[in-house]
Amino acid sequence: MSLKPENVDFNEIWSRLRSTIDSVIVLSKVERKEWSERFSDVYKLCVAFPEPLCDRLYAETKAFLNEHVIVLNKAITAQDSATGEDNLLVDYHKQWLVYRDGVNYLNKLYWYLNQQHIKKQKFSDADLSYGCVEVSEQKLEIWELGLHIWRKNMIEPLRDNLIRLLLAAIENDRLGKSTNETVVQGVILSFVNVEEYKKKGSLDLYQEIFEKPFLEATGEYYRKEAEMLLQNSDCSEYMERVLSRLSAENVRSRKYLHPSSFPKVTSECETRMIAEHLQFLHSECKPMVLNNRRKDLQNMYKLLKPVEGGLPVLVKEVQDHITRIGLQAVCNLEGDGVPQAFVENILKVHKDNSNLIREVFSNDQLFIGALDKACATVINHRTVSKQPCKSPELLARYCDSLLKKSTKGMNESEIEERLSQSITVFKYIDDKDVFQKFYAKMLAKRLIHTQSVSMDLEESMINKLKQACGHEFTSKLHRMFTDIKVSEDLNNSFNAYCKDMKVELGGINFNIFVLQAGAWPLAQGAISSFAIPQPLEKCVTNFETFYNSKFNGRKLTFIHHLSMSEVKLCYCKRTYIVTMGTFHMAILLLFESVNSLTYKEIEENTKIADDQLIKHLNSLVESKLLLTSLAESAQVTPETNYSLNLNFVNKRSKFKITTVVQKEVQQQQEVEQTHASVDEDRKLYLQAAIVRIMKARKVIKHNSLMQQVIHQAKNRFTPSVTMIKKCIEALMEKQYLERTPNTTDEYSYVA
Repeated sequence: MSLKPENVDFNEIWSRLRSTIDSVIVLSKVERKEWSERFSDVYKLCVAFPEPLCDRLYAETKAFLNEHVIVLNKAITAQDSATGEDNLLVDYHKQWLVYRDGVNYLNKLYWYLNQQHIKKQKFSDADLSYGCVEVSEQKLEIWELGLHIWRKNMIEPLRDNLIRLLLAAIENDRLGKSTNETVVQGVILSFVNVEEYKKKGSLDLYQEIFEKPFLEATGEYYRKEAEMLLQNSDCSEYMERVLSRLSAENVRSRKYLHPSSFPKVTSECETRMIAEHLQFLHSECKPMVLNNRRKDLQNMYKLLKPVEGGLPVLVKEVQDHITRIGLQAVCNLEGDGVPQAFVENILKVHKDNSNLIREVFSNDQLFIGALDKACATVINHRTVSKQPCKSPELLARYCDSLLKKSTKGMNESEIEERLSQSITVFKYIDDKDVFQKFYAKMLAKRLIHTQSVSMDLEESMINKLKQACGHEFTSKLHRMFTDIKVSEDLNNSFNAYCKDMKVELGGINFNIFVLQAGAWPLAQGAISSFAIPQPLEKCVTNFETFYNSKFNGRKLTFIHHLSMSEVKLCYCKRTYIVTMGTFHMAILLLFESVNSLTYKEIEENTKIADDQLIKHLNSLVESKLLLTSLAESAQVTPETNYSLNLNFVNKRSKFKITTVVQKEVQQQQEVEQTHASVDEDRKLYLQAAIVRIMKARKVIKHNSLMQQVIHQAKNRFTPSVTMIKKCIEALMEKQYLERTPNTTDEYSYVA
């Protein structure tokens, strides 16, 4: 075949070409030789001499396709008129499949026309976007032209009948009647296929002629379905059936429709069956939550989740329910085990409802948030609004009970697990600084009196608190640990010093803790005057000499009321080893040379303050180491006589003496002192925060300063507005900041 342009007879070539495309369009057999010759004919017409015949070839082909589709339309219409409309979808679908493939083959035959003529004349996207030309003026490639003609001459004339039959077929499918799924799907997707060549608006025809009426019919169908279901079933059955209908319609959408319609169909069904009956569904949420009807709650969640405004009511009911059962679990607790009961009840409520949210609500963040809010409400609940919340203290006492040696029936791994669980409660506490204060005091007692069940557990708990609140929160607790470890080395050094200096301590095993005043929560005001017993005086003096030689400029203050001693009683029929306080020991040592002393003599020799001395004497009398003729309710006088019980007997050879006090009174005083200390710490913390903010901003509005202070403090406690204002006024008096001149709500930093 020559590729040179020739002078050709259009009619002759078109006649041959027309014969071939008649066969191609209906998928009749075309020999390879004939196909090659017709391909060459198209080329010859496109490069004809003296001028190409492309436009004429395009016009003739367009006329041919128009005529062909019109003939097909008439044939389908005539056949359906003779046999009835039931076969319209089948006939349409059959002709569409043949025509679609035929146009595709025809497009390949016209490849040269498409590439060298039509594509070069196509308008650019800019021309179409900015309205320089009309879309109707643009020439289409042969397969695009064929699809366009099918829409114009086949779909639009049959539109109403096709849509009516399609909607009827889909409704039959909903009713369980047999439907030709392949035909229905093929006809629906033909509305998409005829415009798939378009870059923009390729789904416009599908959405206009089919999707819109289909969604309207679907909405009406499910509106009636919902009304019928509501009349004939209760809420549980209604939800089950709605979920079943939604699932079936979802499958049906994927069976027949274009993917763009899937969410629209689901939304339409949800609107008719859920959104329009929200009031009914919401009214059933409370009894479901109260009765823990998990299956119903799960169905309710599935129905309400995709609907706008559906979940908040259910979320609120769940939150209120958790709050209610939480308050029931922790209010009105009595007895010695209140801290344990409080924490364990909270953890049970949290665990049960965490399982509920995981299993029923798929760990939805809205419900997790509701659980957090409910737990925070319960844990920070105040029985009396003006009194401080007890939760921080109870949690600290719970941790103390786990970490003391008195813990029975649990190994270290079980204690570790319970401590980890306690962090769950800690995270919900608003006044974390109050917890810190109580925890620090109890930790100090455990460390000083060596009552910790395990130092590893103590350190592990502090690290957990550090992860939850940061390094600053636990810095003092870490320093307390450091002091204990340093004290061990210090005692070893002192023993080595005594050995080197050949200092004899009179056979006394002397051990001391040197603690930093700023790190340990030890009230300096509680220190009583005290005359150190002579046997101990040498130990104390030598240690002070050793310490001053090692550390220059440091001052030691002995806290005798926290010291403990072991005393060996050799005057009885059997030997006893008694663990007691230093004040107890000082009193008993007075009876080494005499058997009887008056209160005044004991006071003069020990120099212990009256209130402390009476408590310690009473505990010695209570333990029967000392005897007194004083009546139980009588007041102690200077002449009250105390004598050593030479006939003392105890079942245990090793026992401990503690000061006899009213436990409740002491605990209440300790709580009040702790809260007072917290208030002072808060004021200092807020003042420091205000100074930091002012130093960075220099000038700031009152409301902005308040917000930033609250934001900085929220991880430790929630400060009151009144307290912040008082701190601002205190800093103004200290000349850290001042009011900006000529303003009433602005502060300036005083450098």
